[in-house]
Amino acid sequence: LRDPLRLSPKTVVIPQQLAPVLALCDGTRDTQALRASLAVRYGLPLSTGVIEQLLRALDEALLLENERFYTAKEQALRTFREAPFRPPALAGSSYPAEASALQKMFAELCAQHPETPEAEMSRGLLSPHIDYARGGPVYARIWQRAGEAVRQAELIVLLGTDHYGSPGQLTLTRQHYATPWGVLPTDQEAVNALAAQLGEETAFAEEIHHRSEHSIELAATWLHYIRQGEPCQLVPILCGSFQPFIQGEADPAENPAIAATVNTLKEVLAARHGYVVIAGDLAHVGPAFGGPPVDLIARSRLQASDEELIERICAGDAAGFMAKIKETGDRNQVCGVPPIYIALRLLAPTRGEKVAYERCPADPQGTSWVSICGLTLY
Repeated sequence: LRDPLRLSPKTVVIPQQLAPVLALCDGTRDTQALRASLAVRYGLPLSTGVIEQLLRALDEALLLENERFYTAKEQALRTFREAPFRPPALAGSSYPAEASALQKMFAELCAQHPETPEAEMSRGLLSPHIDYARGGPVYARIWQRAGEAVRQAELIVLLGTDHYGSPGQLTLTRQHYATPWGVLPTDQEAVNALAAQLGEETAFAEEIHHRSEHSIELAATWLHYIRQGEPCQLVPILCGSFQPFIQGEADPAENPAIAATVNTLKEVLAARHGYVVIAGDLAHVGPAFGGPPVDLIARSRLQASDEELIERICAGDAAGFMAKIKETGDRNQVCGVPPIYIALRLLAPTRGEKVAYERCPADPQGTSWVSICGLTLY
């Protein structure tokens, strides 16, 4: 177990046979009640000392929802907001922190995977948010393809998947995003306009997620590179899970928060030379994501399923895209659903062009895969 918010660097390893303890840690039991429930329900005769040791480890790793966790979370958010900018969370680990080294890396990827610049200026693009080691060729091709349109933009609306966001949550920040080439300033006026529509408390309820979420960062870094280090203003928005719209009867087309966001951003883009960037991957299948191993036949089916989604995106069909996802109950765990859907609504009417597609391995055995795509929207 590890904290996805990275409030604590600690990891807790729990033996599989003790996993029932976690299910019972719901705030209704003290140590003695936990011990009794484990014995009765699961036949686990654990001593009070073992249970207390486990709870202490969870508490020290900030994995219990208690006062200690909330204090750490509030302090982290305060520090995040008071900083001059959001530092790159993955620089030095997922990619080089030095601008010169990163420049060389991206230049080599572009040389190895050249792409003809688009003849018609696009209004938006879909970029992966997988790591550069696996997704580099797709990043290189899509950003080269749309390079001129991106360089001419004055304002970039950057919609990224919030992997830990609450269902239906759209999360803003007033913080600027830094890359190894400098700072991309966040447009305060646009953020304030969105916050006025969504409500200040709702819009920033999960702002701490911007601190460590990688989706916007990985797209923003390529954005800054393709602009040759020249900054432009951003409107960074993290988009939480669409599960209520996929598993339930709710329709995102009738969601007030999504409608308010789309309408406000349309006004922002109409007043500026703006551009929309989607930071989203496609499928996540196989044992690494809780599914069965993916063999050659399943990989072919995966690509066929992805192509159906890409066809809907390129048709500018937001409702059809959601219908395809809902049809399978999002069996392939497409983590780019929220930003893709919102972008299609925002740019409507629109049409797209697929530039690159790839399936990337997600385990050493080659039985888990992540699929990614780069496409332009006009």
